[in-house]
Amino acid sequence: MSADQRLVSHLRASRRILIFSGAGVSTASGIPDFRGPGGMWTRRQPVYYDDFLASEAARVEYWDYKLETWEMYQRAQPNALHEAVVALERAGKVAAVVTQNVDGLHRRAGTSPGLLVELHGTDLIVECQMCHAKSEPEPHFARFKDTRRAPRCECGGVLKSATISFGQSLRAADLDRAAEADAGADLVVALGSTLSVYPAATIPLLAAQRGTPYVIVNRGPSDHDRHPAVTLRLEGDVTTIFPAAVEASLWQT
Repeated sequence: MSADQRLVSHLRASRRILIFSGAGVSTASGIPDFRGPGGMWTRRQPVYYDDFLASEAARVEYWDYKLETWEMYQRAQPNALHEAVVALERAGKVAAVVTQNVDGLHRRAGTSPGLLVELHGTDLIVECQMCHAKSEPEPHFARFKDTRRAPRCECGGVLKSATISFGQSLRAADLDRAAEADAGADLVVALGSTLSVYPAATIPLLAAQRGTPYVIVNRGPSDHDRHPAVTLRLEGDVTTIFPAAVEASLWQT
């Protein structure tokens, strides 16, 4: 049995799949891997959370960077992989979709909010760092383009995309939801991730180390490739391999 057929078999047999997704699932939507050659982080220094809070100059740099990514995300559309994940959900086979991505494409594709854990937050929401009020990003970006001043909330607090910045802890509630999904999963599938960013990369291993089958699909190496808990490793374009496997598994169910 080929590796692709084994993936189909795992998907067909499972009823509570934990899907863990990384940057590689969004490249087919026109969003480059920020860590890859020519990516955003090769051109810009990341703004750390403490600097963002303390410095107006850092906040302007942050909003300038976010403006570039916002315009990119506005052009992007969910691809075949995002749609395949939704198809699995509609078949009642998804325990949770845990994503490292902040582009909102899983959400826009139709993944249910109750199943979606955006570990690093989302750029589809802006949040006040003082009163925690949430708002739509577009008016804030329009004002920033006109004034080149970092937006502020009506309460006087600084505004920031609802994402996890460098130096900022992941939200405990999101980690708890991911751990709960881990506990009940009968299959873990890591898609398009190098599994090198921690603590996020520990999440697929929690279930795998208890004996749950663990499948990795990625183009290029991942940090878990040699881990003894990995059941199956497929190399190649995740946005081609995974949707085809999902279609085959659901067709044969």
